[in-house]
Amino acid sequence: MTHGPRYTALVDRLPASVPFVGPETAERERGRPFKARIGANESVFGPSPKAIEAMSREASETWKYGDSLSYDLRMALADRLGVGAGNIIVGEGIDGLLGYLVRLVVGEGDKVVTSFGAYPTFNYHVTGFGGELVTVPYRDDHEDPEALIAKAGEVGAKLVYIANPDNPMGTWHDAATIQRMIDAVPDGTLLVLDEAYLEFAPEGAAPAIDPDDARVIRMRTFSKAYGMAGARVGYAIGAEPLITAFNKIRNHFGMARISQAGALAALHDDAWLAQVQGKVSAARDRLAETARENGLTSLPSATNFVAIDCGADGDFARRVLAELVARDIFVRMPFAAPEDRCIRVSVGHPEDMDAFAEALPQALAAARA
Repeated sequence: MTHGPRYTALVDRLPASVPFVGPETAERERGRPFKARIGANESVFGPSPKAIEAMSREASETWKYGDSLSYDLRMALADRLGVGAGNIIVGEGIDGLLGYLVRLVVGEGDKVVTSFGAYPTFNYHVTGFGGELVTVPYRDDHEDPEALIAKAGEVGAKLVYIANPDNPMGTWHDAATIQRMIDAVPDGTLLVLDEAYLEFAPEGAAPAIDPDDARVIRMRTFSKAYGMAGARVGYAIGAEPLITAFNKIRNHFGMARISQAGALAALHDDAWLAQVQGKVSAARDRLAETARENGLTSLPSATNFVAIDCGADGDFARRVLAELVARDIFVRMPFAAPEDRCIRVSVGHPEDMDAFAEALPQALAAARA
């Protein structure tokens, strides 16, 4: 007699894994907290005070389910972006929306193209729904739009993924390059354009939005520049038939009332966003300076983190990372060669940057020893 659930054949052969081990898990295992939490690309500067006030007001109403349509937030986003509300879907962060999108279009054996070493959570969803990942390498620490499109055409991919700006390297392409990529999308392929870090990028990093362009879906978030990673609010912009299709499979009550209220207030506080952008820029400069002081180089970044080249191979960078963690500095690193020669450090308060600057030379010396 067989007891317990009868898993699908797909689930039965999948490993039980998560894309990222959170800092809380590491702290429990270590038995002490980190001194500087600068590894998960969170905004330590936090959400707008107006967002905090809105969420506090909404807390007493949390006995109610959230609006299943996220109507007020969608209308505000549509007005800000100059598109119709029917072109926007709100979901549980970009991660949640990526999961829904893959479920919508990827069946067992369907090909999906991404860069080798790009965002692991996207890969996690593709594998979880039985898709087959096909990868192309980075080129000069940038995702390679031409190679991605060529590979998508070669294998008949259902989806092709690119993040602009990129995670984990922080590099970016200009709007013209991304528009050429959109224009070259093969028939039957959908371009997933992850713009999670767009608010940190220079002017001219994003092409104009054509809400009726069925070749591309754009993903954005309140987790990064708006400082609301724990609230889980992301949104996608796409052609209305695709956006409508999300209603077939999404969790209609996945968005908490508190999260919706906070995101709506944050969206209207442009002054706070500008303040955060200024702090991020200053902290990126400090990280680049710290790298130079230690004989290392850093990659130009259009995000809220900086990739620092440790000057050797991935094994050495992993030793540096381990030594930083041992000194209570939480950072992460790319997982694929040759990008894994770097460590990835999120920006933080001046005291976070000070702690990193103090620990880095010690970590380098220990790693070399």
